[in-house]
Amino acid sequence: MNEKEISEIRRRFRYDKSNIQKIRGCYVNEKGEIISEFDQSLSLMPEADKESLLKIIKKTLSGSIGKNLIDIEFTTQQVCEGEEHKLLMSLRETELENNDFVQVLYEKIIKAVKLEGNYLILLAFDKYDIPVFRKDGFGKEDESNEIFSYYLCSICPVKQIKSALGFYANENEFRNIRQDYVVSAPEFGFMFPSFDDRCANIYNALYYTKNTAESHKDFTDAVFHAELPMPASVQMETFQNVIAEAVDDECNFDFMQSVHTAFAEMVDEHKEYKKEEPLVLTKSTIKDVFKSCGASPEHIEAFEERFDESFGADTQITPTNIVDTKHFEVRTADVKIQISPERSHLIETKIIDGTKYIMIRAEGGVEVNGVNIHFSEEKE
Repeated sequence: MNEKEISEIRRRFRYDKSNIQKIRGCYVNEKGEIISEFDQSLSLMPEADKESLLKIIKKTLSGSIGKNLIDIEFTTQQVCEGEEHKLLMSLRETELENNDFVQVLYEKIIKAVKLEGNYLILLAFDKYDIPVFRKDGFGKEDESNEIFSYYLCSICPVKQIKSALGFYANENEFRNIRQDYVVSAPEFGFMFPSFDDRCANIYNALYYTKNTAESHKDFTDAVFHAELPMPASVQMETFQNVIAEAVDDECNFDFMQSVHTAFAEMVDEHKEYKKEEPLVLTKSTIKDVFKSCGASPEHIEAFEERFDESFGADTQITPTNIVDTKHFEVRTADVKIQISPERSHLIETKIIDGTKYIMIRAEGGVEVNGVNIHFSEEKE
């Protein structure tokens, strides 16, 4: 799914926009035991509570594509014969009404989930009467080619809040707010099927993880039995190691600055032209960037070998997973310098009398602890 498609589904999660009639799920304690199950009609809830609940579930469609939101692809064999895919389809076809199918999903999730404390499994089914969009970008509500039926599953920690002193304005008095339990935003979850090209794609699910360093592999194995890409934060660390090992002595400040600039320009160009498909980097694309930044043929060859070993030859990587396009950072054992990427030209490295220095050209005023300082001319 691309950003437009995700945004289109996210807009559904308001009570006056969606066809979600109820929320069902279960409350699980830290021992993995179901304490209670619920099947609650939204029409019987106060409007503020409806909106709060839908807002929590909508967070399962939040974050960045390739980092928090990851496409799960099923093979043709899985779609035809796979136990996991069959269950996902059965849940959709029965609109989450079949208790046997729902119980099987609960069991799979509970066996795989490793969370501290209690949590909720929330399930919501929706039917979206897809409006037709003309070339001018507008559509009519009564125009529709098909209905997109899908559901979301959200795993939400339940956390205890501490007692505190509160002020009640209506009574004009202070009172103690007792300890209670609150539902937190989803830690992970998924949507099935995907909404690709604005229609259902049963060969894909959209998986969500709040923590980009954690893919919850046990959960994805149990529910999808599909291979997930390396977590985003691990991708960055791995890519950094690949560069350091492959480029070796050519890995200087100018090279890294050029690589960072090249990736940042790709991301900016993709945004500027409003391309719908997510931007991805292949091994060939990265190799071309390294060449343009001055890497030698032997180091390019070394990069290809390290890339294959670390990621796999055909892996596609989201640029923002391997480089922070909004920050440029230089770090030593004692100092960390962060600067806007477009101002990185203000930094240079030099060796003076055998000692390595990081030089920063000062333009405009300079402050030390909030106080403007003056530069004294060097005396002979």
